[in-house]
Amino acid sequence: MAMANKIGRVPVREQDPKVRATNFEEVCYGYNVDEAMLEATRCLHCKNPRCVGACPVGIQIPEFIAKVKDGDFAGAAAVIAEDSSLPAICGRVCPQETQCEGSCILGIKGESVAIGKLERFVADWTREQGQAPAAAIAPSNGKKVAIIGSGPSGLACAADLAKLGYDVTIFEALHRPGGVLEYGIPEFRLPKDKVVAAEIEAVKALGVKIELDVIIGRTVTIDSLMDKEGFEAVFVGSGAGLPRFMGIPGENANGVFSANEFLTRNNLMKAFRPDYLTPIHAGKQCVVVGGGNVAMDAARTALRLGAETTIVYRRTEVELPARKEEVHHAHEEGVEFKMLTNPVEVLADEKGWVRAIKCIRMELGEPDASGRRSPIPIEGSEFEIPCDTVIMALGTSPNPLIAQTTGGLETNRRGCLVADEHGATTRPGIFAGGDAVTGAATVILAMGAGRKAAAAIHEYLSTK
Repeated sequence: MAMANKIGRVPVREQDPKVRATNFEEVCYGYNVDEAMLEATRCLHCKNPRCVGACPVGIQIPEFIAKVKDGDFAGAAAVIAEDSSLPAICGRVCPQETQCEGSCILGIKGESVAIGKLERFVADWTREQGQAPAAAIAPSNGKKVAIIGSGPSGLACAADLAKLGYDVTIFEALHRPGGVLEYGIPEFRLPKDKVVAAEIEAVKALGVKIELDVIIGRTVTIDSLMDKEGFEAVFVGSGAGLPRFMGIPGENANGVFSANEFLTRNNLMKAFRPDYLTPIHAGKQCVVVGGGNVAMDAARTALRLGAETTIVYRRTEVELPARKEEVHHAHEEGVEFKMLTNPVEVLADEKGWVRAIKCIRMELGEPDASGRRSPIPIEGSEFEIPCDTVIMALGTSPNPLIAQTTGGLETNRRGCLVADEHGATTRPGIFAGGDAVTGAATVILAMGAGRKAAAAIHEYLSTK
């Protein structure tokens, strides 16, 4: 194995920043066969692989990488499929650097194995070759389970239950399935038709039914699903689609958007394409407020729509919650960053349209309870940034509709459903997971919650 450590991490090819800043095609090209097999030789196949423990869905990582090294890509896909129903998506959008790759032993002194890029390669190869691994599906047990939301937690829960022999129906509020994968994450990070639609088809191939344009709490309630339609258990994976705002003066001026609305218009409703008539307003000078992945997505989208784009964030670049790769890509593409800056007012012209955003400079004080240093305003340091659009990317909370229309479901002060570590809510037979429980988090954590809930639902219905 000495040889494996001698080679550095195999770099991944990407679209040139100047070119990609003008299009919505995928930034990262991924590995080819030779690159993937070479990168796979770097894995040490540890006896107690820390990477597996750090994966929220528990993929047997060294096992699939060993198969990639041997050129057995279909075998690698079968290993991944035991634990993940969305490998091409996770390979692209998981924060591997804080999970599997962040725990890789090679990363202590050098560079960790490119686990995410290898997962993506395997998933893309099997899709392109038409060689999806055949899942073992138990005989039908005749029990019906309803899943609310077709995002990552709902899809993961549905896939596991279908394999166990349940009759699973997903109810989705929007006109396309995928949840945040479809409306939230831009095309240049996650191609919709090629990747998202293909992986959803693979879940449907397990026997999962998806009903679109059904708003639970409006079109139909959870009670009617359980009492009248014979669903014996329900999983709520409805995500966090309610945007937060700052509550500063002028925030309701024309030209102020939530990142949620801006990204949904562009991703789900294809505003970036000339053959769609969805209106979108990116403006000439756009300011994005926030520092997470959603802020990066909104800024990089506005840039591609022709706006000069600036991100303002109240801490320093070290504290940015977004993935390093996203921040790096945004810098490369020409997004400007103003750190230690916090908006205090949106300024409008006489017609009510945004003309500037007034900000105050910040300094970092003592660490707060979570260990993060709290930003403190510097008195008298206000200044204006001229702009004609402002996008607020400050996080989201769960939509209150389901809790309001379903008796016995407890929520916490942030409006999230209360659920135990297995996803059981305060009402028997109803389980929940993903952003509806945690507030906005990651695709893979939502999938992990969906899988845990599927196991709990199986236990609940087997002993009921």
